[in-house]
Amino acid sequence: MLNIGSAARATGLPTKTVRYYADIGLVAPGGRSEKGYRLYDDRELRKLVFVRRARAFGFSVESCRTLLGLYEDQNRTSADVKKVTLNHIEQIDRKLAELKILREELAHLAGNCKGDDRPDCPILSSLAGER
Repeated sequence: MLNIGSAARATGLPTKTVRYYADIGLVAPGGRSEKGYRLYDDRELRKLVFVRRARAFGFSVESCRTLLGLYEDQNRTSADVKKVTLNHIEQIDRKLAELKILREELAHLAGNCKGDDRPDCPILSSLAGER
């Protein structure tokens, strides 16, 4: 069993994040030391790595909770896992479309800015809601 600091180092997560995951019930420690410190065994370490990797793919904490539940459920179907993943891909696609529009708008504003020594700037005017 590892204390929270050692578990954090072993999983590549900040101690604060490991503590947060425990506090929200995402990955609970396997036990506590005599002094009340959180202790993590191999099972919890694997779950922490799982969540770290899922978060790196952009899954929300709630999606991680769902995926962890599926990971631990030996009666799961891969269709359930795929459904969560395809839903996340749809969210990424929507975000990409939003980012593309933002990029085009910013590029337009930057293209209309003279970038000279004068104070007038269409970028700042647009951010201020001015015409």
